Amino acid sequence: MKKRVVALLMAAVMVAGLTACGGSGNESAPAQEPAAEAPAADDGAEAEAPAEDAEAEAPAASDGSKILKVQIGPDPETIDPALNSAVDGGNMLLHAFECLLVVDQDGQLAPGQAESWETSEDGLTWTFHLREGLKWSDGSDLTANDFVYSWKRVCDPNVAAPYAETVLSMVAGYEDAIGGNLDALQVVAEDDRTLVVTLNAPCSYFGSLAAFATLSPVQQATVEANGDEWAISPETYVSNGPFYMTEWVEGSHILFSKNPNYWNADAIKLDGIQFALIEDSNAAYSAYQTEEVLFIKDVPTEEIPSLEGNGDFYVDPIIGTYYISLNLNNEAFADAKVRRALSLAIDREYVGGTLMQGTYTAAGNFMGPGWTDTDGTPFIDKANGGNAYIDTTNFEANLEEAKALMEEAGYPNGEGFPSISYTTNDAGYHKVVAEYLQQAWAELGVDLQVNIVEWSSFTPMRRNGEYDVARNGWVGDYSDPSNMLDLLYSTNGNNDGKFNNADYDAAMDTSRTTLDAAERSEALHTAEDILMEETACIPIAYYNDFWLQSDKITGSWHSPYGYWYFMYADITDGAGAADAAETTEAAE
Repeated sequence: MKKRVVALLMAAVMVAGLTACGGSGNESAPAQEPAAEAPAADDGAEAEAPAEDAEAEAPAASDGSKILKVQIGPDPETIDPALNSAVDGGNMLLHAFECLLVVDQDGQLAPGQAESWETSEDGLTWTFHLREGLKWSDGSDLTANDFVYSWKRVCDPNVAAPYAETVLSMVAGYEDAIGGNLDALQVVAEDDRTLVVTLNAPCSYFGSLAAFATLSPVQQATVEANGDEWAISPETYVSNGPFYMTEWVEGSHILFSKNPNYWNADAIKLDGIQFALIEDSNAAYSAYQTEEVLFIKDVPTEEIPSLEGNGDFYVDPIIGTYYISLNLNNEAFADAKVRRALSLAIDREYVGGTLMQGTYTAAGNFMGPGWTDTDGTPFIDKANGGNAYIDTTNFEANLEEAKALMEEAGYPNGEGFPSISYTTNDAGYHKVVAEYLQQAWAELGVDLQVNIVEWSSFTPMRRNGEYDVARNGWVGDYSDPSNMLDLLYSTNGNNDGKFNNADYDAAMDTSRTTLDAAERSEALHTAEDILMEETACIPIAYYNDFWLQSDKITGSWHSPYGYWYFMYADITDGAGAADAAETTEAAE
């Protein structure tokens, strides 16, 4: 098995797409060309696009165009930047849109639509200077006012953007904006090329948020003319990134074509990227074997043993946790003892090592490896006094405690406990985990029914609370722990379990407002303490990404936030694969 261990990146870094509360399935190389020399966030420097590399001979489509065909999941629930919260949609968004800033292959913030930026001495004012001559994919001008509109739209309660609180709560006027007074949000276009953002408190990672897909610009006239329908049709899907949508055949593919109006179009080698909308991993694998696609994210789990030593098979760690959401509006889960019993009855070492074939790692904490504390050390090192909240190596003792807790809660051997259902989509390990939970919880006398639904239906059902227990997961958008701990804040749009705890909210509020690093660290750790004590959700395993990629693809890369970057990729005859691998290894 080829493993590329990508270094987990600095706290202020996030990917220019978003990662989600669980992708459809399993949840490299040259530096991003327009950001070859990434400036520091406060130096105001401009980035110059590098010279083009010589084009290699490459397979072409029947019309002579060079189309890269990849599979990252089925039809996305949405590819509206404000509404998406899933990995598959995020992977598409980062190719169609570009934020003020981007993240390059090395995980560094770099110029995107903004050629430079600076912060005030007190950290409260961020000024972004846009590139000259920016265009939408339809050829019309893009200005700083487009960002003002788009950011206010994220706050609009009628839009109900799930990431609104995460990405804009630190901006002055946010509370009034989400109450309906959108103009209160302190995001101002001083002129067509200057955007000024005023914060209510310093935010060390705000530059990373400026690279976050939720804060991509959208074209006001198009959105207002078409409503939510603007993001489902090539005719109205106006974007500003390296590619734009030219075709969407539901259940088949989405084609993104090279955007000639992109500011760095000359650096784009591909004529297009076709996302094959394949939900079944076996079908994806067949398509890969026949070279119908050159990349698949959803590898059949039963094929993993046979892929040992295959140079096309990759396993990379990513920052995130596979967990279970309990619908806390369900009376069955009102008692924290029941919730903890359900958690302790899971053999996480078996799940990670056997069911997931060692591709994931047993999780004893909610916050796993990769998250960075305020002093730059691993967040997990100080969690719970340096000890895991759940000893994953002592399952027998955990199971006995679980049985005792169920009895204390008034359900000895599960007597009187209602039958419950587990909702998941059928991809990756999700179904086998569901079937395992049936057996594991049966040890407590709990009757668990498995409800398999299509991916397109799964995330809205979970978000709307139409479940008892549901598969969930989160891959970090940036390495500050708030990114994941915010999920359980009472008003967060991604709080699928509807956890509502005043002490938890207070700890997170402190983490947002204090200027003292030690106090902020303490608040964040307090939040995780509460989360784990209350079993607000049930962590199962820490994520890795695994995928198959042909050596015909060069110039792409994968981030520890669960994204694949194909915008500067090329298709070759495979001869350049060794060089590409060397470049990727150098980035580890």
